[in-house]
Amino acid sequence: MRVWNAESLLGLSRGFMEARVLLSGAELGVFGLLAGVWRTSDEVCASLGISRRGGGILLDALTAMGLLTKEGQTYSCPEGIAQLLSPNAAGSVLPMVKHAATLWPRWSELTPIVQKGMAERPGGVFEDPAELEAFIGAMHVVGVDAARSIAEAAGASQAQNMLDVGGATGTYSEAFLARYEGMRATLFDRPEVIAMALKRLEATGLLSRISLVGGDFYTDALPGGHDLALLSAIIHQNSPEQNVGLYRKVYDALIPGGRILIRDHVMNADRTEPASGAMFAVNMLVATSGGNCYTFDEIRETLREAGFEDACLLQSGDRMNGLVEAFRRS
Repeated sequence: MRVWNAESLLGLSRGFMEARVLLSGAELGVFGLLAGVWRTSDEVCASLGISRRGGGILLDALTAMGLLTKEGQTYSCPEGIAQLLSPNAAGSVLPMVKHAATLWPRWSELTPIVQKGMAERPGGVFEDPAELEAFIGAMHVVGVDAARSIAEAAGASQAQNMLDVGGATGTYSEAFLARYEGMRATLFDRPEVIAMALKRLEATGLLSRISLVGGDFYTDALPGGHDLALLSAIIHQNSPEQNVGLYRKVYDALIPGGRILIRDHVMNADRTEPASGAMFAVNMLVATSGGNCYTFDEIRETLREAGFEDACLLQSGDRMNGLVEAFRRS
């Protein structure tokens, strides 16, 4: 448990400042512009179409944070930072950082949302298809290692046909197929995301083992005939009632004896650990009408309502790597 004093509390109250400087630098395109080159403040401001006063102050703040380097009157983005924050770098997390910037207005309304108890669920985060594609691509980059770990923890060597519900570009499908050579997968997501999955998976050599199906799991039935179904980072965006409805669709998509795997934050009984899950629940409060992070008992109960049996917590963790299983017995 953290011990607080006046200094640390005041520091926490100002913690948003550095985050906002990073987000603005990302939104304005500072890091890509300065990747591998040196430019003066005036050159940066002219290229980005921003004020000399505002740009100069922002560049110095980013330098003070260690995100830029300054020599004399010129600035550059160090190679390691540029690799992470340039738009065209292979391992870039820039789309995820820009996604965090879209959360800013919602989090700014936290106090009235807490008073009301819910937020109106927004539409799609990205109106620009190119921006959506970049974000989905970044989700793959940051999720690869976690997918391998979850595939190993799943112990799915007996499964033959996996259904990856809301699986984006197939990061988890790919990890499971790499781990279990005899397995096939069906990737189910919105049609525009499935198109991105096809583009990414073409280079993996796995398309002969993956069926790509477009649809909306809120309104459409799921393809059937599977003995394993994965819901990875899905249930937190739903209310308990929505999860029961989704679980019933998964139940119908499984053959008797089939298993559902749920990867998400799994909270302890008093809902304070893992700390990252408690904070993510706030994100669901401001971003959805009924989403939350759930305890194992809550997950088990909603699974039971949908017909599943023998729910078990396979793995807990400090991040979104909790893993729950349950079975369709008949």
